[in-house]
Amino acid sequence: MKGRVLIVAGSDSGGGAGIQADIKAVSALDAFAATAIAALTAQNTTGVYGVVPVDPAFVALQMKVVLEDIGADAVKIGMLANAAVIEAVVGAYQDYAGGVPLIVDPVMVAKSGHFLLEQEAVKTLVERMLPLAAVVTPNLPEAEALTGITVRTLDDMRRAAERIRSFGPKAVLLKGGHLEGNEVSDLLLSDEGEEVFESSRIHTAHTHGTGCTLASALSAGIAQGLSVRDAVARARDYVEKAILTAPGLGQGHGPLNHLHTVRPFP
Repeated sequence: MKGRVLIVAGSDSGGGAGIQADIKAVSALDAFAATAIAALTAQNTTGVYGVVPVDPAFVALQMKVVLEDIGADAVKIGMLANAAVIEAVVGAYQDYAGGVPLIVDPVMVAKSGHFLLEQEAVKTLVERMLPLAAVVTPNLPEAEALTGITVRTLDDMRRAAERIRSFGPKAVLLKGGHLEGNEVSDLLLSDEGEEVFESSRIHTAHTHGTGCTLASALSAGIAQGLSVRDAVARARDYVEKAILTAPGLGQGHGPLNHLHTVRPFP
């Protein structure tokens, strides 16, 4: 096992997204997952039925005790719920993990349409957290919320990614799954330039947690010493296989098969 990832995110009671998906993805890729739970949700494959933020000071305490003892090679951020939690996480990161690559998945809206980040907290996310990030991984609705740019084409994705980079992160991975068509294009923009990753769209309802899973798989790769580009490529391959082998659970957007890369015990 190589690479320590501290995941700061919300819990998904259905097990398909959030901290549960994060732990599974990081573990499946042979890295070590530690967590600081920032919110609780009551959800399943059909929707989110309740959200309870964790006290910001306690989120920071979880981060502190993990980082002081176990340490981290990457810190992955998921759902943070509100501005107070964002501020607490930023403070703990700067105090105890400065210099550790920060991967920010700006979780704002669930697939069901339920808002997971208070709208007034978006400004705090942009001004306080994104400048610290090694990689930011928004989907298209999140990119639109962050930039005010309507995204309907690959050129729109470029404009939105450039705008997000202007907030300070070293790289942006803009996920294009919400665009129409039989191909899915994800855009990576960094100091090294632009790369578009393309794959065939998988027509399925079982895509719950794909964003959390991709960001955590990416974080595992970075924790293990991969370049951002190689970590993205491996993470995309992992997520594609997890979708193709999804267990078919639930009545709505079902979970992925996060453990498909785990070798059987002898």
